[in-house]
Amino acid sequence: MNSKLTARMVVARLVVILGASWLAGCGTRPADLVLQNGRIVTVDSANPEVQALAIRGQTIVAVGSDEEIQPYVGPATEVIDLDGRLAIPGFIEGHGHFMSLGRSKMILDLTGAANWDEIVAMVAEAVPGTEPGAWILGRGWHQEKWDRVPSPSVEGLPTHRSLSRVSPDNPVFLTHASGHASFANARAMELAGITSESPDPPGGEIVRDARGTPTGALREKAQVPVRDAIARSQAQRSPEEVDADERRAVELANEELLAKGITSFHDAGASFETIDFFRRLADEGKLPVRLYVMVRYASNEEMAEKLPDYRMIGYGEGRLTVRSIKRQVDGALGPHGAWLLEPYMDLPTSTGLNLEPLQDIARTAELAIEHGFQVNTHAIGDRGNREVLDLYERVFQANPDKTDLRWRIEHAQHLHPDEIPRFAQLGVIAAMQGIHCTSDGPWVIKRLGRQRAEEGAYVWRKLMQSGAIVANGSDAPVEDVDPIASFYASVSRRTKDGSAFFPDERMSREEALRSYTLNNAYAAFEEDVKGSLASGKLADIVVLSKDIMTIPEDQIPTAQVVYTIVGGKVLYQHEATGPVVRR
Repeated sequence: MNSKLTARMVVARLVVILGASWLAGCGTRPADLVLQNGRIVTVDSANPEVQALAIRGQTIVAVGSDEEIQPYVGPATEVIDLDGRLAIPGFIEGHGHFMSLGRSKMILDLTGAANWDEIVAMVAEAVPGTEPGAWILGRGWHQEKWDRVPSPSVEGLPTHRSLSRVSPDNPVFLTHASGHASFANARAMELAGITSESPDPPGGEIVRDARGTPTGALREKAQVPVRDAIARSQAQRSPEEVDADERRAVELANEELLAKGITSFHDAGASFETIDFFRRLADEGKLPVRLYVMVRYASNEEMAEKLPDYRMIGYGEGRLTVRSIKRQVDGALGPHGAWLLEPYMDLPTSTGLNLEPLQDIARTAELAIEHGFQVNTHAIGDRGNREVLDLYERVFQANPDKTDLRWRIEHAQHLHPDEIPRFAQLGVIAAMQGIHCTSDGPWVIKRLGRQRAEEGAYVWRKLMQSGAIVANGSDAPVEDVDPIASFYASVSRRTKDGSAFFPDERMSREEALRSYTLNNAYAAFEEDVKGSLASGKLADIVVLSKDIMTIPEDQIPTAQVVYTIVGGKVLYQHEATGPVVRR
């Protein structure tokens, strides 16, 4: 037997014996789980670093030195010897799409494709295994990340012909990494009724060639007819098949999140029907990761009727909270959908798209005030952010008795300098994604020009200096949900080629960790129960293989999750860790 392991076992046995003797003498109740012999960064300003902590049930009951926590070890206490490793509060994903994350694992993954030809080849390979007439779906392409421009192309995007050749009978629908654009083959457009005569819908654009023929590229709401065609096809499934698919998506999402150290997830948009599904799962004990859900995909009339019955906080032993609404004022920068004050540098005929009428969002804001809901509005372009801040300010001025609203702007990626101080002045949270900066960095200047990019692109340092709360996340499945990757992006702002994207905007490591823990808890009104490690708070903890707070910056991406603990239960343990958890 390994001598080091033998020594640990002896120490663990002594811990149990000594702890039991102490408990017998003083009557202190033993903990269910103790973490010891580590570096625990608590994100609690009153007690920023400890060696050990004790958990009883779902809650932390004590933090301190190994000696201070020793009395909580009883005969039945599980003990994790951290062996000097870093433990931190469980990561909170500040903005993602829970069901989409799971579903993305069930379709073609296009994120690694180097060019359009590789994507066509992936579809061609999928055709023989797909039933005739069945849809082939994929997600994750991004034209700015390809190694060459497709030929032929329109506005840098391919035409559908090569895709239609390899799949003439199966409709194909491939979603952009951002979700704000898609690509359809001829059969898919036929089923959707998209022709040369089809007008661009409000808030959407059908990309066309010089003759006015649809190329297959669809921006924003131009995707809706194809999605409707897919929905008609899927409506033929039995209720049992639908339920099985949805549950599989949930399982896949939870597996991915727990493996990445995520204990809570802000789900940026779910229908009332999906929330009903989440509530059933919570009743069944099948929501291991805590969800903070934003109501979406409902009319104002439907929300006026249903919001009172759907407001829930900590439902299902703290697994499900619904107290916010998601709206969307514009699209994404990559597909030229972000709503800008000035035209795109590389598409001077466009200033982007306004996706939802401002008066409609204003009515949602009124309903939110009436029913005690937070409003979280997607805004990426500088015009979109200005319009949302103006709208929020009008609502706040009309309701001076309503305080601590914590309304958010989701993404806040590209700001005019005039808008930067308004976040703190209005108490609006900037729910940003560090990984978007380094993922988008290589082509942002192409879209905005250098001056606009430097003044207002991903300016979390300027926002924090003005007093604003900056939350962090990944927008998964737009990006990998990995918090370590987004943490690294936040502190380095280094793109794939090693260059730093306006490095003056970098976060410190302490700021980045706070943005992924306590700030995200605050953004969900949950800072009293999560986001830091202190007595009385939920025992949501992640243990890492390397200390991301101290190792050389370029090593941060190599850190791995060793344990993910939710509510005092180890729900993920790295396969290489071995039997460290023991009685």
